[in-house]
Amino acid sequence: MKLKTFLILVLLFVFLSGCANTYNPATGKNEFIIIGTSSEVSLGKQVARQIAWEKQIIKTGFQQLRVQRIGERLAKHSDRKDLEYNFFLVKDEELNAFAVPGGFIYINTGLAERATEDELACVIAHEIVHVAARHSVKNLQASLGYQLLISIALGNKNQIRTRQISDMVFNLSRLGYSRSDETLADKLGVKYAHLAGYNPQGMISFFEKLKQEALKHGGALRIEIFSSHPDIDKRILTTKEEIKKLQ
Repeated sequence: MKLKTFLILVLLFVFLSGCANTYNPATGKNEFIIIGTSSEVSLGKQVARQIAWEKQIIKTGFQQLRVQRIGERLAKHSDRKDLEYNFFLVKDEELNAFAVPGGFIYINTGLAERATEDELACVIAHEIVHVAARHSVKNLQASLGYQLLISIALGNKNQIRTRQISDMVFNLSRLGYSRSDETLADKLGVKYAHLAGYNPQGMISFFEKLKQEALKHGGALRIEIFSSHPDIDKRILTTKEEIKKLQ
Protein backbone atom coordinates (compact mmCIF):
# COMPACT_ATOMS: atom_id res chain seq x y z
CA MET A 1 0.00 0.00 0.00
CA LYS A 2 1.29 3.45 -0.92
CA LEU A 3 2.13 5.85 1.89
CA LYS A 4 -0.51 8.36 0.70
CA THR A 5 -3.21 5.70 0.73
CA PHE A 6 -2.16 4.54 4.19
CA LEU A 7 -2.23 8.09 5.59
CA ILE A 8 -5.67 8.77 4.15
CA LEU A 9 -7.03 5.59 5.74
CA VAL A 10 -5.52 6.50 9.11
CA LEU A 11 -6.95 10.02 8.98
CA LEU A 12 -10.39 8.72 8.01
CA PHE A 13 -10.31 6.21 10.84
CA VAL A 14 -9.34 8.87 13.39
CA PHE A 15 -12.03 11.25 12.07
CA LEU A 16 -14.81 8.67 12.06
CA SER A 17 -13.87 7.22 15.43
CA GLY A 18 -14.46 10.51 17.18
CA CYS A 19 -17.41 12.01 15.36
CA ALA A 20 -20.42 9.72 15.68
CA ASN A 21 -20.84 8.42 19.21
CA THR A 22 -24.58 8.07 19.77
CA TYR A 23 -26.34 6.85 22.90
CA ASN A 24 -28.46 3.79 22.11
CA PRO A 25 -31.28 3.43 24.69
CA ALA A 26 -31.98 -0.16 23.63
CA THR A 27 -28.44 -1.33 24.37
CA GLY A 28 -27.71 1.29 27.03
CA LYS A 29 -24.38 2.11 25.39
CA ASN A 30 -22.70 4.86 23.41
CA GLU A 31 -22.18 3.44 19.93
CA PHE A 32 -20.48 4.40 16.70
CA ILE A 33 -23.36 5.41 14.40
CA ILE A 34 -22.63 7.21 11.13
CA ILE A 35 -26.12 6.85 9.66
CA GLY A 36 -28.45 9.29 11.45
CA THR A 37 -32.19 8.79 11.92
CA SER A 38 -33.25 10.89 8.91
CA SER A 39 -30.86 9.02 6.62
CA GLU A 40 -31.97 5.71 8.08
CA VAL A 41 -35.65 6.49 7.44
CA SER A 42 -34.91 7.63 3.88
CA LEU A 43 -33.01 4.43 3.23
CA GLY A 44 -35.81 2.40 4.82
CA LYS A 45 -38.37 4.02 2.51
CA GLN A 46 -36.23 3.13 -0.50
CA VAL A 47 -36.00 -0.49 0.63
CA ALA A 48 -39.75 -0.55 1.38
CA ARG A 49 -40.49 0.56 -2.19
CA GLN A 50 -38.25 -2.22 -3.48
CA ILE A 51 -39.96 -4.82 -1.28
CA ALA A 52 -43.40 -3.60 -2.44
CA TRP A 53 -42.25 -4.09 -6.03
CA GLU A 54 -40.86 -7.57 -5.48
CA LYS A 55 -43.36 -9.00 -2.99
CA GLN A 56 -47.13 -8.99 -2.59
CA ILE A 57 -48.09 -6.77 0.34
CA ILE A 58 -51.51 -7.59 1.81
CA LYS A 59 -53.28 -4.29 2.46
CA THR A 60 -56.68 -5.46 3.72
CA GLY A 61 -58.22 -8.29 5.70
CA PHE A 62 -58.20 -9.68 9.22
CA GLN A 63 -54.53 -10.69 9.40
CA GLN A 64 -53.34 -7.34 8.06
CA LEU A 65 -55.41 -5.46 10.65
CA ARG A 66 -54.16 -7.86 13.32
CA VAL A 67 -50.49 -7.25 12.49
CA GLN A 68 -51.08 -3.48 12.39
CA ARG A 69 -52.99 -3.41 15.68
CA ILE A 70 -50.46 -5.51 17.58
CA GLY A 71 -47.52 -3.65 16.06
CA GLU A 72 -48.82 -0.21 16.99
CA ARG A 73 -49.53 -1.38 20.54
CA LEU A 74 -46.00 -2.74 20.94
CA ALA A 75 -44.29 0.26 19.33
CA LYS A 76 -45.45 2.48 22.19
CA HIS A 77 -43.07 0.57 24.46
CA SER A 78 -40.02 0.65 22.20
CA ASP A 79 -36.87 2.16 23.67
CA ARG A 80 -36.51 4.17 20.49
CA LYS A 81 -38.98 7.01 19.90
CA ASP A 82 -37.23 8.99 17.16
CA LEU A 83 -38.98 7.25 14.25
CA GLU A 84 -42.37 5.93 13.21
CA TYR A 85 -42.88 2.18 12.99
CA ASN A 86 -44.69 0.69 10.00
CA PHE A 87 -46.02 -2.85 9.88
CA PHE A 88 -46.72 -4.90 6.75
CA LEU A 89 -48.17 -8.32 5.96
CA VAL A 90 -46.38 -10.17 3.13
CA LYS A 91 -48.00 -12.99 1.18
CA ASP A 92 -45.53 -15.79 1.83
CA GLU A 93 -46.06 -19.19 3.44
CA GLU A 94 -42.65 -19.26 5.17
CA LEU A 95 -42.60 -18.88 8.95
CA ASN A 96 -40.66 -15.67 8.74
CA ALA A 97 -40.55 -12.00 9.64
CA PHE A 98 -37.91 -9.34 9.11
CA ALA A 99 -37.20 -5.66 9.70
CA VAL A 100 -35.31 -3.07 7.68
CA PRO A 101 -33.88 0.25 8.90
CA GLY A 102 -36.23 3.13 9.56
CA GLY A 103 -38.94 1.14 11.35
CA PHE A 104 -40.31 -0.98 8.49
CA ILE A 105 -41.34 -4.42 9.79
CA TYR A 106 -42.68 -7.31 7.70
CA ILE A 107 -44.60 -10.40 8.81
CA ASN A 108 -45.29 -13.30 6.44
CA THR A 109 -48.84 -14.60 6.11
CA GLY A 110 -47.61 -18.11 6.91
CA LEU A 111 -46.38 -16.92 10.28
CA ALA A 112 -49.36 -14.69 11.09
CA GLU A 113 -51.85 -17.47 10.32
CA ARG A 114 -50.11 -20.01 12.56
CA ALA A 115 -49.24 -17.80 15.52
CA THR A 116 -51.47 -17.07 18.48
CA GLU A 117 -52.03 -13.47 19.57
CA ASP A 118 -49.25 -13.63 22.17
CA GLU A 119 -46.86 -15.46 19.83
CA LEU A 120 -47.39 -12.92 17.06
CA ALA A 121 -46.86 -10.09 19.55
CA CYS A 122 -43.55 -11.58 20.68
CA VAL A 123 -42.37 -12.04 17.08
CA ILE A 124 -43.25 -8.44 16.18
CA ALA A 125 -41.63 -7.21 19.39
CA HIS A 126 -38.48 -9.15 18.49
CA GLU A 127 -38.35 -7.31 15.15
CA ILE A 128 -39.02 -3.93 16.79
CA VAL A 129 -35.95 -4.50 18.96
CA HIS A 130 -33.79 -4.99 15.87
CA VAL A 131 -34.89 -1.53 14.70
CA ALA A 132 -34.67 0.07 18.14
CA ALA A 133 -31.14 -1.23 18.67
CA ARG A 134 -30.12 -0.19 15.13
CA HIS A 135 -28.90 -3.70 14.34
CA SER A 136 -29.47 -3.37 10.58
CA VAL A 137 -27.80 0.04 10.51
CA LYS A 138 -24.72 -1.26 12.30
CA ASN A 139 -24.55 -4.25 9.96
CA LEU A 140 -24.78 -1.92 6.98
CA GLN A 141 -22.04 0.32 8.35
CA ALA A 142 -19.79 -2.68 8.82
CA SER A 143 -20.41 -3.85 5.25
CA LEU A 144 -20.48 -0.51 3.48
CA GLY A 145 -17.97 1.50 5.46
CA TYR A 146 -14.95 -0.50 4.34
CA GLN A 147 -15.91 -0.09 0.68
CA LEU A 148 -16.35 3.67 1.09
CA LEU A 149 -13.03 4.11 2.91
CA ILE A 150 -11.11 2.15 0.30
CA SER A 151 -12.93 3.96 -2.52
CA ILE A 152 -11.98 7.35 -1.10
CA ALA A 153 -8.41 6.30 -0.34
CA LEU A 154 -7.85 5.01 -3.86
CA GLY A 155 -9.47 8.03 -5.48
CA ASN A 156 -12.29 6.01 -7.02
CA LYS A 157 -14.99 8.45 -8.11
CA ASN A 158 -17.64 5.81 -8.73
CA GLN A 159 -20.38 6.26 -6.12
CA ILE A 160 -22.29 3.32 -4.68
CA ARG A 161 -25.81 3.69 -6.04
CA THR A 162 -28.89 3.92 -3.86
CA ARG A 163 -30.30 0.72 -5.38
CA GLN A 164 -27.11 -1.15 -4.53
CA ILE A 165 -27.35 0.03 -0.93
CA SER A 166 -31.03 -0.90 -0.65
CA ASP A 167 -30.23 -4.35 -2.07
CA MET A 168 -27.52 -4.72 0.54
CA VAL A 169 -29.87 -3.68 3.36
CA PHE A 170 -32.53 -6.15 2.25
CA ASN A 171 -30.03 -8.99 1.95
CA LEU A 172 -28.49 -8.21 5.34
CA SER A 173 -31.94 -8.26 6.97
CA ARG A 174 -32.50 -11.78 5.63
CA LEU A 175 -29.07 -13.12 6.55
CA GLY A 176 -29.81 -12.75 10.23
CA TYR A 177 -27.97 -11.07 13.05
CA SER A 178 -25.14 -11.84 15.41
CA ARG A 179 -25.49 -13.96 18.52
CA SER A 180 -25.55 -10.88 20.76
CA ASP A 181 -28.10 -9.09 18.54
CA GLU A 182 -30.47 -12.06 18.61
CA THR A 183 -30.07 -12.45 22.38
CA LEU A 184 -30.94 -8.79 22.91
CA ALA A 185 -33.95 -9.06 20.57
CA ASP A 186 -35.22 -12.03 22.58
CA LYS A 187 -34.63 -10.25 25.89
CA LEU A 188 -36.21 -6.91 25.02
CA GLY A 189 -38.84 -8.61 22.85
CA VAL A 190 -40.43 -10.32 25.84
CA LYS A 191 -40.11 -7.07 27.80
CA TYR A 192 -41.95 -5.06 25.15
CA ALA A 193 -44.64 -7.75 24.88
CA HIS A 194 -45.08 -7.79 28.66
CA LEU A 195 -45.33 -3.99 28.87
CA ALA A 196 -47.91 -3.99 26.09
CA GLY A 197 -50.08 -6.46 27.99
CA TYR A 198 -49.24 -9.64 26.11
CA ASN A 199 -48.07 -12.89 27.66
CA PRO A 200 -44.28 -13.15 27.07
CA GLN A 201 -44.62 -16.94 27.24
CA GLY A 202 -45.70 -16.54 23.62
CA MET A 203 -42.01 -16.33 22.74
CA ILE A 204 -41.43 -19.76 24.29
CA SER A 205 -44.43 -21.39 22.61
CA PHE A 206 -43.39 -19.96 19.26
CA PHE A 207 -39.88 -21.32 19.69
CA GLU A 208 -41.46 -24.72 20.33
CA LYS A 209 -43.51 -24.41 17.13
CA LEU A 210 -40.32 -23.69 15.21
CA LYS A 211 -38.69 -26.78 16.70
CA GLN A 212 -41.64 -28.94 15.66
CA GLU A 213 -41.57 -27.45 12.17
CA ALA A 214 -37.86 -28.23 11.90
CA LEU A 215 -38.47 -31.83 12.97
CA LYS A 216 -41.03 -32.24 10.19
CA HIS A 217 -38.27 -31.34 7.75
CA GLY A 218 -35.71 -33.65 9.27
CA GLY A 219 -34.22 -30.91 11.41
CA ALA A 220 -32.97 -29.08 8.31
CA LEU A 221 -35.43 -26.18 8.30
CA ARG A 222 -33.83 -22.76 8.50
CA ILE A 223 -36.09 -20.14 10.07
CA GLU A 224 -34.59 -16.79 9.20
CA ILE A 225 -36.40 -14.86 11.93
CA PHE A 226 -34.75 -16.99 14.62
CA SER A 227 -31.42 -18.03 13.14
CA SER A 228 -29.33 -20.87 14.51
CA HIS A 229 -26.98 -18.82 16.67
CA PRO A 230 -27.43 -19.34 19.52
CA ASP A 231 -29.34 -22.61 19.13
CA ILE A 232 -33.06 -22.61 19.81
CA ASP A 233 -32.89 -24.72 23.00
CA LYS A 234 -30.45 -22.29 24.56
CA ARG A 235 -32.64 -19.38 23.53
CA ILE A 236 -35.63 -21.00 25.18
CA LEU A 237 -33.73 -21.34 28.47
CA THR A 238 -32.42 -17.77 28.29
CA THR A 239 -35.87 -16.38 27.47
CA LYS A 240 -37.41 -18.28 30.38
CA GLU A 241 -34.92 -16.58 32.71
CA GLU A 242 -35.82 -13.16 31.27
CA ILE A 243 -39.52 -13.85 31.80
CA LYS A 244 -38.86 -14.75 35.44
CA LYS A 245 -37.19 -11.34 35.89
CA LEU A 246 -40.26 -9.62 34.46
CA GLN A 247 -42.54 -11.42 36.87
